[in-house]
Amino acid sequence: MRALISVSDKTGIVDLAKELHALGVGLISTGGTAKLLAEQGLPVTEVAEVTQFPEMLDGRVKTLHPKVHGGLLARRDTPEHMAALKAHNIDTIDLLIVNLYPFEATVAKAGCTLADAIENIDIGGPAMVRSAAKNWKDVGIVTDASQYADVMAELKAHGKLSDKLRFALSVAAFNRISQYDGAISNYLSSVNFEAEKLSEEYVPERAQFSGQFNEQYVKVQDLRYGENSHQQAAWYRDLAPAAGSLATGVQLQGKELSYNNIADADAAWECVKSFDTSACVIVKHANPCGVAVGATPLEAYSKAFQTDPTSAFGGIIAFNRPVDKAAAEAVSKQFVEVLMAPDFSAEALEVFKSKVNVRLMKIALPTNYGDVRNALETKRVGSGLLLQSADNHELALADLKIVTVKQPTPEELSDLLFAWKVAKFVKSNAIVFCKNGMTMGVGAGQMSRLDSARIASIKADAAKLSLQNTVVASDAFFPFRDGLDVVVDAGATCVAQPGGSMRDQEVIDAANERGVAMVFTGVRHFRH
Repeated sequence: MRALISVSDKTGIVDLAKELHALGVGLISTGGTAKLLAEQGLPVTEVAEVTQFPEMLDGRVKTLHPKVHGGLLARRDTPEHMAALKAHNIDTIDLLIVNLYPFEATVAKAGCTLADAIENIDIGGPAMVRSAAKNWKDVGIVTDASQYADVMAELKAHGKLSDKLRFALSVAAFNRISQYDGAISNYLSSVNFEAEKLSEEYVPERAQFSGQFNEQYVKVQDLRYGENSHQQAAWYRDLAPAAGSLATGVQLQGKELSYNNIADADAAWECVKSFDTSACVIVKHANPCGVAVGATPLEAYSKAFQTDPTSAFGGIIAFNRPVDKAAAEAVSKQFVEVLMAPDFSAEALEVFKSKVNVRLMKIALPTNYGDVRNALETKRVGSGLLLQSADNHELALADLKIVTVKQPTPEELSDLLFAWKVAKFVKSNAIVFCKNGMTMGVGAGQMSRLDSARIASIKADAAKLSLQNTVVASDAFFPFRDGLDVVVDAGATCVAQPGGSMRDQEVIDAANERGVAMVFTGVRHFRH
């Protein structure tokens, strides 16, 4: 058996080569890898000796040769192939270990020149990978260090790789090539090329959205069904999911997550992550129906639950702090589909042990979790895709523009910032009443802002919550004064809205007439 080794990332390669040598596998290698293995006392044949042709063009040409690709592509069960190898003095290559030039890491660096990007486009590596992967019945293709252990386990146990493993390695190899080519396409089609600036130091300007958009996902699991039982579905994650995102979570117990569970869980998790103090978010049908901050998870949950106990039934609950026994006991009294937190105490897990259907998700949060979010958002439309930068805007106190005679109190300003965070995660049209770090009424997803305001009031009344002296956040501007009148009639004394309507002055005059404070945020949060 012969193995050809050519790796850019040399992590673990020496130990692997030693194990292969111990099994009697002949080692062939290129350039820097060959030098490294030789320095470790391993007998290694350089590719140039195999091809009888020197590496040339600064290493651009070394493995692009029939003695390499013939050895990889020849079918061992085809006499004509084997006869051709013999006639041309070509030996078979049974194992190929390759990882590619670090193109993705190179272009991710600030100030990457076009020359550096181009030089890190691997040619020979992908060509060999494709040859070996195509001939998977006879050749094992290893493209990642995470595969070393499985390969060695089978070679030690059986002296060869199983068909199952070789096929899996082949699939992984073609996936890697697809990812690599997609990254190159994304980069090159984003470059605003300026020939007059071309030099070795040329750092091109890049468009935010590339001419071709290639995105890669890895399947997490098949789902029982989609949004409805007659639809099929699966869950995929990014190749490199953001730290603290839903896709990095671990399910500790409970039934398999459903399509709707995952969609709602993401809404709850992204919302709760936006708070830097202990918070709880309860989501039902993609909308927050209760959000609150508190000194403890128990306090935050108790306040959030009060907002809308009816909708909380069968909801998704997220905490941004570890769940302790007290919070677990309170949550366990209601029907909950999914409960998420950065961690659970041993006592909290014990509380839910008897509730075997409750899905517990542990999602580790980095210290800067408020800043770690997806950079892009996508939405499928008929035969196309909408792509936009994610709505990661964070409103600061200094951003608020007070436009009324009445000034908000410090308490009202604090609640306005809280309400604005919640409104960002409520489907448009969104109206959110808040007080003392707690949602008091949420109106979501209506065609009319007036109806959203009325629904928020109805919800508060049903929960026996008074809207007197509350603050209100509206995700978009009030086009007429009637929306303002509805929330003020309900009891609001302070309102936050983006501003920007042709009738802004009419609404400001109405606020002054009603004796309430109003601030403009300068940004809206449509969420369709």
